[in-house]
Amino acid sequence: MPYPPLAVKVWGECACFTRPEMKVERVSYPVMTPSAARGVLEAIFWKPEFLWQVREIHVLKPIRHFSMLRNEVSSRMSPRSPGLDIMESRTQRHTLGLREVAYLIVADAVVQTGVEADPAKFRDQFRRRVQRGQCFHRPYLGCREFAAFFAEPDGSEQPIEESDSLGLMLLDVEYGADDKHTPHFFPAELCGGVLKVPAYDFNVRGGAA
Repeated sequence: MPYPPLAVKVWGECACFTRPEMKVERVSYPVMTPSAARGVLEAIFWKPEFLWQVREIHVLKPIRHFSMLRNEVSSRMSPRSPGLDIMESRTQRHTLGLREVAYLIVADAVVQTGVEADPAKFRDQFRRRVQRGQCFHRPYLGCREFAAFFAEPDGSEQPIEESDSLGLMLLDVEYGADDKHTPHFFPAELCGGVLKVPAYDFNVRGGAA
């Protein structure tokens, strides 16, 4: 990339980056996933001319867990259905999440193929929105009820001194022309509090809706 990567600090009281192999209970990865980081960036600023590619995620606070039960629904409401009976569909699910989290997201704004715009335009717009605290919708940390705060890094951010193998982690989801989606995983390693994300060039679906 001709430009250095962009960075934004995000934090919150709770987070849950659900491991996909857990079918019933919600169990979080110990750190933010690249797809969740991309979701935060798109909530702050997104245009169809470019895509966010996350390069690194710095863990700024010690990894701490919490456990709780949440009421959820076991079925989805169809546009053709008369409605959804919450009492009949309600179910309790256990959540093992993260508390008091903070991350530094390092990413590139990659211009789409065929777009002639200078990436500097999107980079400057992103910086201004972060400075003003602007976003299309409130970013969240894995689950919508776990709201995230964000700000410019002030230079004092230091990753925790922890290294560990995190197993297979969701990198992102590839969307094909027939609207089929394929999840991609990578062997995640936390090295000195930094998760390095491999580069990829498959099509992902972005947006701030």
